[in-house]
Amino acid sequence: MTETKGHGLKNRGYDGIIRMATPAAQSAQGEKRAASRASIVLAFAAVYFFWGSTYTAIRIGAADMPALLFAGTRFLIAGAILLAWCRFRGLRILWPPREMMIFCAVGLLLLGCGNVGLVYAEKTMPSGLSSLVLAVIPLIVALIEMLLPGGEPLPARGWLGMGLGFAGLVALVWPSIKAGVTGDRALLLALAALLGGGVCWAVGSVLSRRSRLEANSFVAAAWQMIFAGVVSVAIGSGLGEWPQFHLTAGAVGSLAYLITGGSLIGYTAFIYLLEHVPVSKVVSHSYINPVVAVILGILVLGERPQTAEFVGMAGVIVAVYLLTSARIKVRG
Repeated sequence: MTETKGHGLKNRGYDGIIRMATPAAQSAQGEKRAASRASIVLAFAAVYFFWGSTYTAIRIGAADMPALLFAGTRFLIAGAILLAWCRFRGLRILWPPREMMIFCAVGLLLLGCGNVGLVYAEKTMPSGLSSLVLAVIPLIVALIEMLLPGGEPLPARGWLGMGLGFAGLVALVWPSIKAGVTGDRALLLALAALLGGGVCWAVGSVLSRRSRLEANSFVAAAWQMIFAGVVSVAIGSGLGEWPQFHLTAGAVGSLAYLITGGSLIGYTAFIYLLEHVPVSKVVSHSYINPVVAVILGILVLGERPQTAEFVGMAGVIVAVYLLTSARIKVRG
């Protein structure tokens, strides 16, 4: 999401969305190494599967762990491992206070608020539904960018995607809203946490993109995870969550999977693809991950999506495709 000087955006319709909608997504500095067809296929498979399956893993872990400590522990461990790897590779670790403050702010918005909101929501909401609701984040990002000074106006294709996406979102959340209004307050609170976390993720993504830092993307991501982890664990400790932190087999397995598959393997594969594959292809994860999450939710967790959710899923996936494939015209 931060951009290295010298790497201009050839197509802001593609690059803008992918750099805004994922944590610290910038091409690593230095020369690109040749990529084999097999390595690219494996990287795509990793991003599609691991990022799509994190919703299922979160649902399992959230059953036995409080949201703040669950997410905080995950990011502290993953961030420390990634930072140690960056140090081993000889990358610059420490940056001036301004950059470190931006790492902290972006980490708290993306992970401290965005991911914690998801964990809290999945204590009540099905994993597949949660993934579909958060699939509209690229739409929120595009809307924020368009409204900011010097923002990017949308072409007709983009507006079509925007309208279809938010219509799909309404179809997705309407059953939950009805259930909340008729008495299921927990479901209503979960939906509010999920949407609030999604908005925070979008704001953090825009902040990261506009900051234009020179730090390597892996270093930036490591610090973002560490800051988010420290703050989440501190707040969770202050709220007295430790007695609810149960290290069951399911919780430990979920935590280990999220650290390795979600935060390390998935993210590393994503950065690798950004370095070797056109962004227009990498961005396909935005509408494939929710499908993977829904399928795994049905097969692994026994979730049974309602008809309205399938309608909303189709609308959101098509909307994200229309938006990310639209060439955004820059104001002259």
